[in-house]
Amino acid sequence: MSKLPAPLNHLPFPVIGSPLFIISNPKLVIAQCINGVVGAMPALNARPAAQLDEWLAEITETLAAWDKAHPDKPAAPFAINQIVHKSNDRLEHDMEMVVKYKVPIIITSLGARTDVNDAIHSYGGVVLHDIINNKFAKKAIEKGADGLIAVAAGAGGHAGVKSPFALIQEIRAWFDGPIALSGSISTGSAVLAAQAMGADFAYIGTAFIATEEARAVEAYKQAIVQGSSDDIVYSNLFTGVHGNYLAPSIRAAGLDPDKLPESDPSKMNFGGDAKKAWKDIWGSGQGIGAVSKVQSAADFIAQLKREYAQARARLAL
Repeated sequence: MSKLPAPLNHLPFPVIGSPLFIISNPKLVIAQCINGVVGAMPALNARPAAQLDEWLAEITETLAAWDKAHPDKPAAPFAINQIVHKSNDRLEHDMEMVVKYKVPIIITSLGARTDVNDAIHSYGGVVLHDIINNKFAKKAIEKGADGLIAVAAGAGGHAGVKSPFALIQEIRAWFDGPIALSGSISTGSAVLAAQAMGADFAYIGTAFIATEEARAVEAYKQAIVQGSSDDIVYSNLFTGVHGNYLAPSIRAAGLDPDKLPESDPSKMNFGGDAKKAWKDIWGSGQGIGAVSKVQSAADFIAQLKREYAQARARLAL
């Protein structure tokens, strides 16, 4: 394992909940944190922009109250995801908010910028940058990121195509800092496998969509429960960046998931007020075959912990 900076060095459980576009909200983040998992949310989920101030106040105050009432079981820290793409016209405002609340962990995506990293480091925050290959990993660290989120094949959202084995071993050949692994992780045994591979944390997103706290419509949650890896389609049509999506939602939009056109990457738009032409297209990773029911975040995390302990016992670790 790598040497971890605060606030990553004493996590109750080696899992970071990935920020789910539209779906993550303070309710889910708080539930993740008080149950020992780093809860995360995209800044852009707060709409209008002024709502981010309210949400960060709610998360910060609630977790502080929890820690005061449970000194023997403090909450895990939380994270905010910032889209560092030129089309994100909210980045300056949202960065002011994370600095104001001294958000412990910032997850940066779609661009690595020294000024963003410096702003987070100014109050002692940690920057984790998500990457899909070794080339981008090196650029992120050169720009000042503290750690990496290795987004391997099978991950939900903007996933890469690299095997997690290849991706982690290439990064670990030169980097000894914090790494979270993303890609089809939905069980406690997969969390242990990520650590065995060389990652410090598992990065779990899709399975949290099927939780009671997630801000997803019930049909979306049921599609996660009922689906399998055969239902996942890899395409760049919907955002300009390749990602994994549920085929049933693509069919419901009147498209053939087997014959999707390519998108022009230059047209991608992550602006704060951008219209979402594909708002009913549902992102999902390939790990959904292990998700069998909708349950509370607390129950799902408890399940992960049981499975993790059982996996360790099987291997006599």
